Amino acid sequence: MKHWLARVCLPLMLAGVLAPQRAWPQSTARGRTISSVASPDAARQNFSVDSTLVLVNVAVTDARGRFVTGLEQQDFQVFEDKTAQTVAYFSAEEAPVSVALVLDFSGSMASAFGKLQQAVAEFLKSANPLDEFCLIEFRDRPEMSMGFTSAPGEIQNRVALTKPEGNTALLDAVYLGLRHMRKARNARKILLIVSDGGDNHSRFRAREVENLARESDVEIYAIGMGSSSVRTVGDLWDGPALLNELADEAGGRCYDIDDPRGLPAVADKIGRELRHQYVLGYVPQNRQRDGRYRRIQVKIARAPGQPRLTAYWKRGYYAPAD
Repeated sequence: MKHWLARVCLPLMLAGVLAPQRAWPQSTARGRTISSVASPDAARQNFSVDSTLVLVNVAVTDARGRFVTGLEQQDFQVFEDKTAQTVAYFSAEEAPVSVALVLDFSGSMASAFGKLQQAVAEFLKSANPLDEFCLIEFRDRPEMSMGFTSAPGEIQNRVALTKPEGNTALLDAVYLGLRHMRKARNARKILLIVSDGGDNHSRFRAREVENLARESDVEIYAIGMGSSSVRTVGDLWDGPALLNELADEAGGRCYDIDDPRGLPAVADKIGRELRHQYVLGYVPQNRQRDGRYRRIQVKIARAPGQPRLTAYWKRGYYAPAD
């Protein structure tokens, strides 16, 4: 009998360090369940070897968008396909991350490129020794310009020496990033996308990329420069709309900005967000190994008079299949 471990990565957001960092043991889920690194050994011992432990990463913000710390296990409610689940594992510890920077180096980025370089530097300031980063740059096609490294300075130097040119193969770049994250060594896998416009040079369609994002255990964060959110002809989306759609499905967030001067500040905020999140674990009441997609909902218990809080999490996962 196998111990199935499904990791459902949610939006990573919050600021500050909640607890000392430590390495987590890794485990790989099989079938159509999301690959993952899971929980500490002590948590795994609480479940039978015949069960599926679903881990949901949750970020919480207040009405002003500030990250909320200090919540406890009893503050959360988890539902799977509208059925209440028992939260059997809870953690607020910081975990190492694997991040793919997916950056728009097309010609349309020329006027904003200096701010993009600053943004990369700000984001990498929050790196921890166990983190790893890779760089995907895209123009007419995506390029894996640097594989995973634990030296963020190498990424920063590469970006500093790059010049923008060509068209925008955004969808192809996201697809490449999602596929490459299968090689990541850390449990938490992040795609950080920065782009200023719509896709005009990809082979992959929006639906294909959305499906891959849903099947993966990768959280997607994005910075979209531009205010348009109108769907274009056929199966393609403009840049900001596509990024919002991907981030929402994958449990992250998309920040839409109109002025590239805001890039460094937003990148710094995302870097801090990745260091703060809650992890909720439950064994699904539905024990069927049917390979079907299951939707997750997270609610935060709030006493009368308490301020409204907003939770972010990945919307679902695929159950194991026999």
